[in-house]
Amino acid sequence: MGEISTVAKAAGPCSMVIFGAGGDLTKRLVVPALYNLACGKLLPEQFAITGVDLADIPSDKWHETLREMTEQFVDAGGHPEDFKPEVWNWLVSRMSYLRGDLNDPASYQKLAEHLRDLDAKQQTGGNYLFYLAVADRFFAPTVEHLGASKLTTQENGQWRRVVIEKPFGHDLNSARELNRRILRVLDETQIYRIDHFLGKETVQNLMVFRFANGFFEPVWNRDRIDNVQITVAETVGVERRGKFYENTGALRDMVPNHMFQLLAMTAMEAPSSFSADAVRNEKEKVIESLRVCAPEEVKCMAVRGQYGPGAIDGNPVVGYRQEADVAPDSPVETYVALKLMIENWRWAGVPFYIRTGKRLVKRKSAIVIRFKEAPQALFRGTAVTRPAPNCLVIRVQPEEGIALEFGAKIPGPTMKLGEVLMDFKYQDYFGAAPSTGYETLIYDVMIGDATLFQRADNIEAGWRVVQPVLDFWASEKPANFPNYAAGSHGPQEADELLERDGRSWRPIS
Repeated sequence: MGEISTVAKAAGPCSMVIFGAGGDLTKRLVVPALYNLACGKLLPEQFAITGVDLADIPSDKWHETLREMTEQFVDAGGHPEDFKPEVWNWLVSRMSYLRGDLNDPASYQKLAEHLRDLDAKQQTGGNYLFYLAVADRFFAPTVEHLGASKLTTQENGQWRRVVIEKPFGHDLNSARELNRRILRVLDETQIYRIDHFLGKETVQNLMVFRFANGFFEPVWNRDRIDNVQITVAETVGVERRGKFYENTGALRDMVPNHMFQLLAMTAMEAPSSFSADAVRNEKEKVIESLRVCAPEEVKCMAVRGQYGPGAIDGNPVVGYRQEADVAPDSPVETYVALKLMIENWRWAGVPFYIRTGKRLVKRKSAIVIRFKEAPQALFRGTAVTRPAPNCLVIRVQPEEGIALEFGAKIPGPTMKLGEVLMDFKYQDYFGAAPSTGYETLIYDVMIGDATLFQRADNIEAGWRVVQPVLDFWASEKPANFPNYAAGSHGPQEADELLERDGRSWRPIS
């Protein structure tokens, strides 16, 4: 596995505390990301990691589990021989484990004493990064306990930062309440609401692509763009997350965070600078400009679906209602499609169609900019009837890159048009190493750069848009679930959503 760029400097001294140290998120994503940062020499020499969890296990057992998952991550990148034992040993030498109950104030006093010892041994400077890799019901209580134990107090130039995972609330009211509770303890500058989608290179490159290339800006508006489609398709089902998904669903899980962040970065105005506040101000303006539909409009603007039995890559899979910890008559959606309108001058009249779902035909995340057709087709008397529309496709995963589709004449004596694809792939140009998507985000927290993290107002603006849909769906149970087979493109109703506008989805596969 190639190393992360060493152009950036290593972060400054700090201690990182991971609440939920034995959880899946820590093992699959957070620790492999720290390993990658260590490979790139972006972690400070004066660095310590403290894992906190309820399980009473020895530190070496915890290390063993983490190493196994990290080696699997490296293996998945296709180069298992690239695992670096010396880097892993460096990381493990800075790891310690504490048994702690998140609801017990004594656990935080014990943690405070442990961190003071680490400050002396590892010279971490008294800077603390608290990572909440725990169930969302623990977010506010954990922050409040940290505050009560003075672990969030910043003084003498020392910083305290808290990373909060999603879901950040389950609706508008709960998001507001969570913001209210944590902002009584922390300053907004201390809060890093994380969305790993924003750690993807292609997503970050959206701003560079748009604002560093002068020839795209003149066409990035309602005059030249017909519609925008944002797709996040997964082939996996709910796996072992049945209990979580029964209380969440696709809309809550994906739209106010992942999908709206992709939309905001696609549609935002140029910031005055690339400072965190300047970028987040422009993103917030976009979400604030999204039209909030009335209850009677939900059926025309939103579609939900649930997968039934089918096949993925030729292998049979069960439907959502047959998954573990899922009710046999569950009304929970595993697919959602929305038509959104941004009410500002740049995007007036341009629909943004977003869709996300599980057990679809292919794993794919992409932003498709479909341009308007030429105003006049000058091919009378030829075999050309109607040129295909130009499309710009920004691939987020799994194969990150950007492609531009346009028409060109096929060589020969007659006038025939063919579609040409200009395709840029990150792997081909930059030899990108496998990453979890968390590397950039964790590094940014360490250096205090909040550009890629959501602010309180941005979170609440997103929930305001989806709240009418949540309310309408809660009042009317779906009569046709399941309405798409596993391994398909999704429910027919999603196609009809665009057909009513004379448009169609770009195929996922």
